[in-house]
Formats: sequence, C-alpha cells, structure tokens
Amino acid sequence: MAESLLSEARIEFRLPSDIKKQIEKAAQVSGRTITDFAKDVLTREAQAVLGQHEVISLSGRDRDVFLKILESDPTPNAALMAAAKRHRKRVAR
Repeated sequence: MAESLLSEARIEFRLPSDIKKQIEKAAQVSGRTITDFAKDVLTREAQAVLGQHEVISLSGRDRDVFLKILESDPTPNAALMAAAKRHRKRVAR
C-alpha cells in the first residue's frame, strides 16, 4: 500500500467557486468522484493536445512538394555539401 502512495503525484490548483460547483455537478451526474472525473478529463485533454502537437498537417500543395522531393534525385547539391563540411568542422572541435 505504501509503495502505491509513493508512486502517485499530486496536482493542486485554485479555481473560481462557480467552476468548482460545475465540476462537482458534472462528476456527480456522471457517477464519478471529482478526482476520477478530473483525472479522466485532464488525461483526455492532455492526450488531445499532445496528439495535435505531434501531427504535421500539410496542404495539398505542400504534400505534392514533399512527395516530389522524396522522389527526386538524392544527389546532394553544393549548398548541402557546404553545410555538411561546416558541420564536420564544428563537430570535430
């Protein structure tokens, strides 16, 4: 029992009393404790935010440019060769 208590973390914050009442009512209506309700809602929102952050959306034009680049000649151009040379000098220090 003591081990499970040590592995849990707390989040504490203040909020307006009207919002607290609304959360309490929502938890009650859904048949959950405030803690379970808050954990579920916060977890869902955190996953949504992180999911949006990790996804890159391209326009149709951007997608076409990206695919064209992937299909193009992989031979490095002069600018890339110069950048690689600068990188090797900096890393070698």
